Amino acid sequence: MEENKLNTQSVEFEYGNKTVKIETGKIARQATSSIIVTIDNLVVLTTMVARKEADPYKDFFPLAVFYQEKFYAAGKIPGGYFKREARPTEQETLTSRLIDRPIRPLFPEDFKNEIQIFCTVLSSDKNINPDIASLIGASAALSISGVPFQGPLGAARVGFIDSNYVLNPSPEELKESLLDMVVAGTEDAVLMVESEANELSEDLMLGSVLYGHQEMQKVIKACLDLRAKVNPTPWEFSEDTLTAEFKNKIADSFTEEIASAFKIADKASRGEAINAVRIKINEAFDELEDLERGKLMNAFKMVEKDVVRKSILANEPRIDGRDLDTVRPIYVETEVLPSVHGSSLFTRGETQALVAATLGSTRDAQRIEGLNGEESNAFMLHYNFPAYSVGEIGMPLGPKRREIGHGNLAKRAIKAVLPDSEEFGYTLRVVSEITESNGSSSMASVCGTSLSLMDAGVPITNPVAGIAMGLIKEENSFAVLTDILGDEDHLGDMDFKVAGTKEGVTALQMDIKVQGITSEIMESALEKAKNARMHILEKMNEVISSPKELSDNTPAMKKITVDQDKIKEIIGKGGAVIKGMQADTGASVDVDDNGVVTIFGETQSIMKAALEIIEGIIEDPELNKVYEGKVVKIVDFGAFVNILPGKDGLLHVSEISSERVENVSDVLSEGDIVKVKLIGFDRGKMKLSKKVLET
Repeated sequence: MEENKLNTQSVEFEYGNKTVKIETGKIARQATSSIIVTIDNLVVLTTMVARKEADPYKDFFPLAVFYQEKFYAAGKIPGGYFKREARPTEQETLTSRLIDRPIRPLFPEDFKNEIQIFCTVLSSDKNINPDIASLIGASAALSISGVPFQGPLGAARVGFIDSNYVLNPSPEELKESLLDMVVAGTEDAVLMVESEANELSEDLMLGSVLYGHQEMQKVIKACLDLRAKVNPTPWEFSEDTLTAEFKNKIADSFTEEIASAFKIADKASRGEAINAVRIKINEAFDELEDLERGKLMNAFKMVEKDVVRKSILANEPRIDGRDLDTVRPIYVETEVLPSVHGSSLFTRGETQALVAATLGSTRDAQRIEGLNGEESNAFMLHYNFPAYSVGEIGMPLGPKRREIGHGNLAKRAIKAVLPDSEEFGYTLRVVSEITESNGSSSMASVCGTSLSLMDAGVPITNPVAGIAMGLIKEENSFAVLTDILGDEDHLGDMDFKVAGTKEGVTALQMDIKVQGITSEIMESALEKAKNARMHILEKMNEVISSPKELSDNTPAMKKITVDQDKIKEIIGKGGAVIKGMQADTGASVDVDDNGVVTIFGETQSIMKAALEIIEGIIEDPELNKVYEGKVVKIVDFGAFVNILPGKDGLLHVSEISSERVENVSDVLSEGDIVKVKLIGFDRGKMKLSKKVLET
């Protein structure tokens, strides 16, 4: 290498009205591979490190993806005491999952080498979302590494603005878009979809997936071009022949017993029967070493998968006895928890969500510090998946990636029907407690959230329901499954979740484990999901079909708009007026620069007390009007009387009484409540009279 020169390789291509540069060989050269993706001012570094030796005892693919944003990328210093980046934010976790999901199915089933990917935003651009650049970087890094990655992978964001699909819209454009969809896939197949929509039709949603897949071919070609330039040495990798041998032996001897176990509808009983078969298989191969026994159990799982899949493709009843299109029995209840603002219990088969909605003030909104500054989040949806929901024991150690992802999916499904913040200024927090789980708990959370918000009196525009679809595909035959069980999700080829209203789709999430999912399959899944969604909405509407009135235990909130020149009067010098008002009433009062005043009280009476004070402050004194005021100061020539908040007038000694008053303090004391009439102004000062009211 020449002095002061690095051996770099790069490709450039046009993508969504932007030039994308993918470069390697410049930074992080000791990683297995590293990529820099540059789009205008956005710079994302992706590093990939893979172990050459696999852990023979691992029965899963140890892939870990970490997306991280550095504050220096936006010229900012982190807040807090330590002034450095801490644990991953929710957005970083969600983006990490977004990158992980389409990569994972592109490795051979037997590949167990550990891989770690870091996508780091080094320089940000407020006009470009960094997640697509990170997906491009991850695909390129894997493509030039030599690992048995069955890519490259492409990714695209799709918007829908003015009846047209838009490729990679900016954050500003997304505010006007009816759709925010990320699509990832290979040259031949879509592997992942993550989206939220404003009640769009199934045809539009399918069209956006196909549009994104078509456009991402530019990314795939660029990765192939870079790989050709780098010319990596492929890793040596051979399939696990011992596991395949075990699989054949188990299939020959235990297929009927496994098939019988999977015909038991009850989840717990089925689990016991499957475990009994597992014990028999272990006993039949009792001479194996630990490593071989692990391969034996992997083979057992493969036979399980084959048995269930063949049964479904043969049009036999599903695991719990249903046909392909039937939704499990549904039970719906609201007003479950007496002290909360809104609650619901949504049960579908052996999946159950207990959901609580809480209404708070604008001060309860979540403050999020990000690369583009601080943002306020007034709608939070938290999903909890305790171990007891599946009959297991576990420590409550805070939300895991899966819980954060499921909560975000449910949140995106609900956003389209929330009231405008100008009309309904409450901060909303919804918590979904999964109390039972056997498939599709995130969609149960969508249904439960819709129910609990209506129970709380939140004026959502339409109820929302969600359903999870599955797929079994072998060569030229396939079966789309409605309302999948946990086992069907695990043993199938697709997890396809659709949420929406009677009007259209509000969220769509798809993860595909195999190649060759056609538009015909996706169209069938969307149509069946729509039918199931309408069925669930009908069941929900039988219990509650529209929002209730706000209950008595719901905090009271009021928004008023005042002239901007009144803002300083409401706040007072050094905040004295607004602080005193809040201390006296117990309400919280917020005033923005546009004159919007938000008053929030735990009860109606608290809110109204603060409102009356504010109305008094902004009220202009009216000539010849009678006021009930408070004597605030006695002077030789009269008394000062407060008739409106912050507004004192002079009650001259000559206007106190029709009889002569020698000493003001003989007839008035500070704190007295008196009725006075505003009789005029003297150089802007109010002149009051008490004697004109004497009869």
